[in-house]
Amino acid sequence: MLGVGCVNYWTFPTIVPRETRLFVSEEIIVLLGIAAFLAGMIDAVVGGGGLIQIPALFATLPSTNPATLLGTSKLAGIWGTGAAAISFARRVKIEWSTAAPAAIAAFILAFFGAYTVTKIPPDFLRKLLPFILIAVAIYTLKKKDLGAIHAPMHGGTKERLIAILVGGGIGFYDGFFGPGTGSFLVFLFVRFFGFNFLSASAVAKVVNVACNFSALLWFGYSGHLLIQVGLLMAVCNVCGSLIGAHLAIRHGSGFVRKIFLLVVGALILKTSYDAFFKI
Repeated sequence: MLGVGCVNYWTFPTIVPRETRLFVSEEIIVLLGIAAFLAGMIDAVVGGGGLIQIPALFATLPSTNPATLLGTSKLAGIWGTGAAAISFARRVKIEWSTAAPAAIAAFILAFFGAYTVTKIPPDFLRKLLPFILIAVAIYTLKKKDLGAIHAPMHGGTKERLIAILVGGGIGFYDGFFGPGTGSFLVFLFVRFFGFNFLSASAVAKVVNVACNFSALLWFGYSGHLLIQVGLLMAVCNVCGSLIGAHLAIRHGSGFVRKIFLLVVGALILKTSYDAFFKI
């Protein structure tokens, strides 16, 4: 740790090409910790923690390579998502016949999505995403009983096949573009599998861990990780995730549905700004 004037700085080595050291003030460390805590709490309930964590990294470390910041966010987030998944598994029945094939497909396709984004820019998705999210919000608002009752719709081979399609599609999307992955997973498990919001959120955590791990392999291989910063944020993210999972389990599907709509609304605003107004 270095002292410059009245400000203390932490020095972090990096594995990014041509970047050997990163100086981060204690104030920035605290801000990133708070952001990671809040992101973990929201993410554990219904996904969407990236709305908080990623902008915080970009705002506090503006001179760092964007890919490195995304990789660091994934490193912090996977620990929180994993902790939330374990917490859900202890108290909520996870439909493993859906979760396992979806997670495997997501792991494989997320890596291909990350590779594809290096070849094809996702600009068309950036402008389409707000309209998809608006459709999801309208559908959820109109269907008052959507996700209120846990009534699985499929079984056997059909269930596994649909799970592979959903997991693979969202996994590729997460690697290729990413915003709202957790919220999309929750919606799809409610709409196409008949899960209630609580069970859908539990299964979504398992799939999200697979997506994040796959992306981490890519970012690690390409050298885009601030390991120490990511691990410091991970501690805060795990704390937030445990609280978020506790709130979701305690208050049930109705609570998760309300948070889901709030997060989708925030995603609509954020993605609309990024697509049409950001200079």
